[in-house]
Amino acid sequence: MKVSTKWLSDYITLEIAPQELAEKIERTAVEVDEVTRLSTGLKKIVVGFTKEVTQHPESDHLHLCQVDVGEAEPLQIVCGAPNITAGKKVIVALPNSRIAGNVKIKRGKLRGELSEGMICSLQEIGFAEGVVPKEFAEGIYFLPDDAHVGEPVFDYLGMNEDVIDLDVTPNRADMLSMRGTAYELAAIYNKKLTLHHPAPMTENPAEVSAYIKPTAAPELASTYLMRVIKDVTVKPSPQWLQTRLWNAGIRPTNNLVDVTNYILLDYGQPLHAFDQDKLVGKNIQVRLAKPGEKLITLDEQERELRTTDIVIADEAGPVALAGTMGGLRTAVGPNTTTVVLESAVFDSSAIRKTARRHNLHSEASMRFERGINRATVAEALDAAAQLIAQLGDGTVVGGRAVATKEEVNSVSVAISLKKINDVLGTKLSMETVKDIFTRLDFTVSVSAAGQFEVQIPPHRWDISIPADLIEEVARIYGYDNLPATLPKGELTPGHYTYKQSVLRAARRLLEEAGLTQAISYGLTTHEKAAQFMMEASEETKLAFPMSSDRTTVRMNLISGLLDDIAYNTARKVNNVALYEQGRVFYRSAGNVRPREVEHLAGAMTGLFRNDTWYGAKQPVDFYLLKGIVEHLLNSLGVKDVQFKTATGHEEMHPGRTADIYAADKFLGFLGEVHPNICKEYALKATYVFELDLQQIIELPKKQAVYTPVSRYPEITRDVALAVDQEVENAAIVDFINAKSGKYLVNVELFDVYEGAHIAPGKKSLAYKLTYQDENTTLSDEVVTADFEKVMTKVKSEFNAEIR
Repeated sequence: MKVSTKWLSDYITLEIAPQELAEKIERTAVEVDEVTRLSTGLKKIVVGFTKEVTQHPESDHLHLCQVDVGEAEPLQIVCGAPNITAGKKVIVALPNSRIAGNVKIKRGKLRGELSEGMICSLQEIGFAEGVVPKEFAEGIYFLPDDAHVGEPVFDYLGMNEDVIDLDVTPNRADMLSMRGTAYELAAIYNKKLTLHHPAPMTENPAEVSAYIKPTAAPELASTYLMRVIKDVTVKPSPQWLQTRLWNAGIRPTNNLVDVTNYILLDYGQPLHAFDQDKLVGKNIQVRLAKPGEKLITLDEQERELRTTDIVIADEAGPVALAGTMGGLRTAVGPNTTTVVLESAVFDSSAIRKTARRHNLHSEASMRFERGINRATVAEALDAAAQLIAQLGDGTVVGGRAVATKEEVNSVSVAISLKKINDVLGTKLSMETVKDIFTRLDFTVSVSAAGQFEVQIPPHRWDISIPADLIEEVARIYGYDNLPATLPKGELTPGHYTYKQSVLRAARRLLEEAGLTQAISYGLTTHEKAAQFMMEASEETKLAFPMSSDRTTVRMNLISGLLDDIAYNTARKVNNVALYEQGRVFYRSAGNVRPREVEHLAGAMTGLFRNDTWYGAKQPVDFYLLKGIVEHLLNSLGVKDVQFKTATGHEEMHPGRTADIYAADKFLGFLGEVHPNICKEYALKATYVFELDLQQIIELPKKQAVYTPVSRYPEITRDVALAVDQEVENAAIVDFINAKSGKYLVNVELFDVYEGAHIAPGKKSLAYKLTYQDENTTLSDEVVTADFEKVMTKVKSEFNAEIR
């Protein structure tokens, strides 16, 4: 919100330097982006009069202009503007002047002709392109006829006004208007506020009903009013109005449109003007859009409406998106003679959704979303109607067309002096606090018990609870005046929750194993989100994604890690080991919001260890990854971990993938990524795992208990078994552990062999069985007996042959 100090002076007298005023606003109300004055750094720019304009003899687009600048003789200036003509008041930069960008203008020759200065456009003296009237956007600007030749142009163009650019927060939408800002400054500086109100108008509903008959549902528009102004003439706005608009950052258009923007800035009340001759029928309805309806808005874009969009419709269909943008069909144009003016309060939630859906964030929609002063809806309408009639030489039709009109009352909030002082740590008196409320234009009464009963006027709709009043007292009293105290409270030792401990332990264990943490985007494509999933889920898409690569929330971590590995390998980093701990988002059918689940994933490719003089290189493979996952789960205390042949993972290698279970709980999977997927990412063989960390956190854990090292020796037995190739090592190990006696402490596979001396369809698995008794030395006879008993059962169970 750009606030002109000159405009403010219409309502409040403040003899304060602009920088000081801005600093006070920032410390008390809202942030200030900057304080500007367009004339700063400019000099010797005056009003000129083009007495004569002729064609340049050496150019087909340049002109020789004889310009009166109030000196004894006119200056000759060469000008290339396409709209230059004689008999106009123009902006002239004299020789040795300074224009925008600190550019110095000198006497010189252009195509052999003397040029004593420069005839300027608004852009050349510092105006933004977006505020220059369209008819002057490609040429020079014509000043009003009453501008005095030879005088500086700054006062005529409002360039000597200081403009404070406020960064208004959503909770202070009352400051999105000049009057709201004036209320705030009157409270801060304890000044008298003088507001101007429109003169009383003739109320004759029968007269206005001959032109328009609006209807509206209160839940869509709690207030909806219209007025009609007839016999208007569309023409440029007077200079004072154009100046106020472009200093506020709005481009002047014509007297009808400019008045609606002026009232928007003054009252904070959005208005919209319709050309009455372009409306079909008298009946105007505020309603929800119907299925399949479309509207071409003022920006000439055709928009497909949804049934949640509030529209203004005539008898032929929608003519405006309520509170957002008008329609092109009924737009005010050069030939408009009868104007229908709308002033309303629309449902803020619906306006916000419409503005976001259609990407139409206008000045009007911003105010409707954040709230407007409901007490001045009718007053703003009357003020606009009177000003349009004045500037357009028209007549306001008697009567105000009313579709809905809500009753607006003050809000009552009670609070005690003790509560205010306790929260702020102050010792303010009853008189001081009462004075602050009075300065804020609140009506206040005090009970004998020291209780304030405060009536909040409609122009401060952001205040509704006692905490709001405490904030107002703190602001106006001055944050700098509040006492500084240290917080009090019982100190308690900080510690991690169990979940936090598990998360940190998981990250530490993987980093100790040689993996590096990665952080991937939580948003990805539809295709990547649906890969590597551990459970069935509906996808969750964004309504307004940042890009086509970030449309869907992720349902796995692996696809993000593959993106990271692909990024590294594309830059010649071939040995990569990454992990990520984060959340995935699963959504059940019928639910709007997804369920967040903690996951842990890793991805490795290339070499785990390079070839050195003290050790051979170690490539990443299935067993290396399985060992890392086993170490992780064992260290976290997960009991009964099992690895089973996996099925159903389309993105994984069909023969090199395992599902991970703890008893009957599915925890995740690990294995090699399918070659087709690797090809898509331009990767060599890559191995990944993903675990449901939430399941791991919730599982019962085995406690690590210290066991003294046995003083008695171990006895080992080695055996090689020839079994069918379909037999799994895990099945044999589990069987041996289950059928052996109490002295077996470990079973280890140390060799796998296929080839010569092994029958076709067979493989050789070699095991080392370790026996130990914690209380005595075992004899060979006891170990041999147990070993032979188990081997007999293994041969029978697995059709094995001892080699």
